[in-house]
Amino acid sequence: MRNRYLKYLLIIFCGGALTGCYNRWNSNYDEFPDLVSSRNAIVDESGMSAEDRQRRMQFLEELAAEPEPEYRINAGDFVEIRVYNHDDLSIKTMVTPDGHIGMVFIGQVEVAGLTLQEAADKLEGLLSRYIKNPEVGISPQEIRSQTASIAGAVTHPGMYTISNGMRLADLFAKAGGSSARYYDGQTLDAADLKNSVFIRNGEIIPVDFSLAIESGDRLNNILLRKGDYIYIAVRSESMVCLIGDVPNPHKRLWDNNLGLLELLTTGGWVNETYWPYAIIIRGGVANPTMYKVDIDGILHGRKPNVMLEAGDVVYIPKDDISEYNVFVRKLMPTAQLVNLLTSPVMWWVN
Repeated sequence: MRNRYLKYLLIIFCGGALTGCYNRWNSNYDEFPDLVSSRNAIVDESGMSAEDRQRRMQFLEELAAEPEPEYRINAGDFVEIRVYNHDDLSIKTMVTPDGHIGMVFIGQVEVAGLTLQEAADKLEGLLSRYIKNPEVGISPQEIRSQTASIAGAVTHPGMYTISNGMRLADLFAKAGGSSARYYDGQTLDAADLKNSVFIRNGEIIPVDFSLAIESGDRLNNILLRKGDYIYIAVRSESMVCLIGDVPNPHKRLWDNNLGLLELLTTGGWVNETYWPYAIIIRGGVANPTMYKVDIDGILHGRKPNVMLEAGDVVYIPKDDISEYNVFVRKLMPTAQLVNLLTSPVMWWVN
């Protein structure tokens, strides 16, 4: 009884997702775009025009060409100050939280926000009251103020010291990579790179985290700057759904190795009446995009297996196109039901 109830709920939910982007009266399955059958293929679901993508790439090119900003002393930095021919005045000291250092004769001097040369000039001016023609050199020993923060679905979120040449993927690795979820005896990747954000100076930088972290793409794997904030989104949907002309429609845990063929296998394969194409609904109920996948092409080796993404809904229609029209006309989801089925709950587990 419980399994029968689950199947009914799954059909209602997925039928509702279909109604969001398909004209049930005059559309045709042939209008659905083909899903590129490659693990590393990028499926453009953003709706960006070619001009938008070009502007984005140009922005990242300009960002990559920006020179490294000149270092400025800040609170927490450890510096060495040398006064030539006056070794007794040379010191190694940490900049105080309010941005000062202390020296003999001149006392507390604010240096935070100054470059090394600006700070040296300031100290020379103050020391000149006591020493004839002082020459001051400052060198940083430990720079603790150059930090960036990373939060969300990483193993060790927090604030990290960054150095010249450190990039986004380096910080992700330094934070221990993606955190893990443990569910039903399985370990799941909790990071949702697609919806992660990179914020600099209060503005979102249009970074593709998948290209940056998984591929090391030069433009997207941008150099870090002081104050950068990275949020690795937490995967809220770790399931995939199979419904339609299959013996066992069901919802199951997603993992990186789950492809269309593996999902069909757990669903008892397909009935003899199946349409030769599967429909993959991707993007959620709010903004679904449907893709057509050639099942027969995969089975006969003409096309590779399609790797699924978390949250995908796979619909196997019957060969009669009218079956789809009846399907979407009669079944409408409620908001409460959608919320229930998009959460990785355990009520269907035996």
